[in-house]
Amino acid sequence: MGTEDAKSRLRRLLGDEGLEKLAKSCVWVIGLGGVGSACAEALARGGVGSFLFMDKDVVEPSNINRQAIAFVSTVGQRKVDVMRAMAADINPDVRAETLFAFVLEETADELLGTYPNPDYIVDAVDTLTAKAAIAKYAQGRGIPLVSSMGMANRTDPTALRFATLSQTEGCPFCREMRKIARDRGLGDFHVLYSTERPLKVQPAEGAARRDRTELGTYSYMPPVAGQMIAGFVIQRLLGGGARG
Repeated sequence: MGTEDAKSRLRRLLGDEGLEKLAKSCVWVIGLGGVGSACAEALARGGVGSFLFMDKDVVEPSNINRQAIAFVSTVGQRKVDVMRAMAADINPDVRAETLFAFVLEETADELLGTYPNPDYIVDAVDTLTAKAAIAKYAQGRGIPLVSSMGMANRTDPTALRFATLSQTEGCPFCREMRKIARDRGLGDFHVLYSTERPLKVQPAEGAARRDRTELGTYSYMPPVAGQMIAGFVIQRLLGGGARG
């Protein structure tokens, strides 16, 4: 019996050709919260060989309940640095660039334009305007994109669906995103969203709006979404179909 290695289980499904195709692929993961960090981890474990990780947050104690990079030992560290170290620990041959920055409409071209175009972009940021900036950048360069919609205050992972943005329904976050996309003249793009109505949570008394204390998150919802997006991207990189 031969010795098993880190890619043995993948090789049985993909063969050497499929593994080589993924190893030569590059994915940008923009936003390394609950969705993005789980997605990046799954992509690295799934054989993707090159990344750009982008985020301008550090790990906080409140991240520990849902983020793949959040541990007591990583609190205070830059998320991009923790994610790069994790990817390298999974696959020592991985090539990972990091960008410690937020995406803004006025700086997206300047920040991202210094890197060669990737094979896919995963948008896992929180804000609608940043999502619009990422979509505009991707569409302007013909880069495939999949975007995560809101996962906060949801409880049911079986309600997650892939669709194009125009096909989404029953999601307040998607409704706002559709308005912004129309206003900016964006084309349609793939998203992962929830058909479940979000729970109502009252913000903490005296909290500033930016604190977002009305948003709660189960430990499993963002990681499930991230894993689903990783599967979507890997299938596309391999030339296979994916729902949506």
